Amino acid sequence: MAGALEGKVAAVTGAASGIGLASSEVMLAAGARVVMIDRDAAALARLRERHGDAMIPLVIDLLDPTDCATLMPRVLDAAGRLDILHANAGSYLGGDLVETSGDAIDRMLTLNVNVVMKNVRDVLPHMIARGSGDVIVTSSLAAHYPTPWEPVYASSKWAIDCFVQTTRRQVFKHGIRVGAISPGPVVTALIADWPAEKLKEARESGSLLEPSEVAEVIMFMLMRPRGMTIRDVVMLPTNFDL
Repeated sequence: MAGALEGKVAAVTGAASGIGLASSEVMLAAGARVVMIDRDAAALARLRERHGDAMIPLVIDLLDPTDCATLMPRVLDAAGRLDILHANAGSYLGGDLVETSGDAIDRMLTLNVNVVMKNVRDVLPHMIARGSGDVIVTSSLAAHYPTPWEPVYASSKWAIDCFVQTTRRQVFKHGIRVGAISPGPVVTALIADWPAEKLKEARESGSLLEPSEVAEVIMFMLMRPRGMTIRDVVMLPTNFDL
């Protein structure tokens, strides 16, 4: 897909690792300039050395409301425009609800729901003014399946899936496509919090996806003709249902 995104500017949150990194790298390979947003300054510096000027590092702590609000102005300062937002940053929280702290619930809902809503809200005026844009949100299979070992995480993804579908209906008339990618379990640091027996079972059965596989589907969504919106992709390892 070399050159498929030539001239485009993308911004990816949670870009220093996992799905965000894979998404950033596939868009860089397709010719886009990519603003890689993460709180890990050292990781972004290493990635800048690897990818050169097409990669624009942007250190933001999205859990800090003041810092979070600087995302769009700083993207425009650095790149001059924005064509694609991949709202990917998120965290995982599993386990029994009665053993979950209030602070942990607040942190997860803030990052997985509130931050995504605010990031999307902040980029939309620019895209509306330009009459074009793509917003892709990293959701989860948990948005479609009531997973019993992750009630808080699953609830955050159900909420964000509703947000994606309702926002899509508000902005499609402006030439903006909004969709979600909902993978099953992906080999990232997020699943380190899975129950040990569940993680062991998934690894042994081949029931995990690679971040690069998710990134390939994101590119498929971006490459559809402008008259087509891939509104939600649910992707699973073939062995997930074993």
